[in-house]
Amino acid sequence: MTDLTIGTLTDEADVSVHLDARRFNRHTFWCGQSGSGKTYALGVVLEQLLLRTELPMLILDPNADFVRLAEARPGSPSAPAAAIAASDIRVFRSGHGPGDKVHARYIDLSPAAKAAVLQIDPIADAEEYNALLHWSVSTTDFSAVEMLREFRATGDPAHIRLANRMENLQVLEWDLWSRGAGSVVDVVDERPRATVLDLGGFDHPAEPKVAALAVLEALWAQRESRRPLLIVIDEAHNICPPDPRTAVERAVTEQLVQIAAEGRKFGLWLLLSTQRPTKIHPNVLSQCDNLGLMRVNAPRDIAELADVFGFVGEDDIRRAQGFAQGQALFAGGFIAQPTFAQMGERLTEEAGADVVVPLRS
Repeated sequence: MTDLTIGTLTDEADVSVHLDARRFNRHTFWCGQSGSGKTYALGVVLEQLLLRTELPMLILDPNADFVRLAEARPGSPSAPAAAIAASDIRVFRSGHGPGDKVHARYIDLSPAAKAAVLQIDPIADAEEYNALLHWSVSTTDFSAVEMLREFRATGDPAHIRLANRMENLQVLEWDLWSRGAGSVVDVVDERPRATVLDLGGFDHPAEPKVAALAVLEALWAQRESRRPLLIVIDEAHNICPPDPRTAVERAVTEQLVQIAAEGRKFGLWLLLSTQRPTKIHPNVLSQCDNLGLMRVNAPRDIAELADVFGFVGEDDIRRAQGFAQGQALFAGGFIAQPTFAQMGERLTEEAGADVVVPLRS
């Protein structure tokens, strides 16, 4: 079955709206401002992909919205909820709570990514960069204290500066590093039905981006295997902004630009979700052939959407300014014609719901 039932027509509640699952082999842009129901609705589509396809998914989840993807909502139809629960869904958490952790290995990063993490410029810091290139360490027997001691014991100024840099930036203290444990890169390579990486609990602001970079680099390095994967990035402006400012941001944005431009032929397909199109790098946004649009009010964003997604009439896009919560416009390759829909109910729990204001009884 190729149809994903995601809701009903806004004007005819008895007519179902379907997306063509086969056309998720193109990049998809999912957009809606805060309060539009964007993340909840995205969950409806991900559930349908779990039920109707064998397409593996990697979900980069900055707000822990999808960490309960395998848990049925009370009152959900038992058969589809049980089918999702039986799927191979693996969840990895950041922060200090329970559960399997989002871990990556520093040594698995490319030389350019390693340098970005340490804020090393290959030209301005040439000697440190060269020392970094020739540094090797065991993946299972690693001690940060011992490594720094060995660097300083060499007496080599470049190694000493590299040790000082690592210590001063406190990079070695990041919770992200596996320190001999497994890496989420290995799990994604196994292609479970869904791998959810909760990226919102790290202490250092660069850690979520480096976690994403580690996985994306590995996927790109193995692209010739042509093993399909849908890469879902919620709040995608955190990963591929239009004006990346740090070395890590530039590295992960450049990798996503490359995947957006060339990944489709290798089976690497993006589903990018964000509040505003102007917050996404234009070289990524312009490669999207599918559009899921929920309420957007800003005139600048409406103009940007009309310009990028020329296969949708501007009047249709402008209707997004008046959408109620849960209403959406779908257009592009995964639907026969631009269609206005009221999204259906979730089958599984949404974990990142808003905190409510406490009221007097």
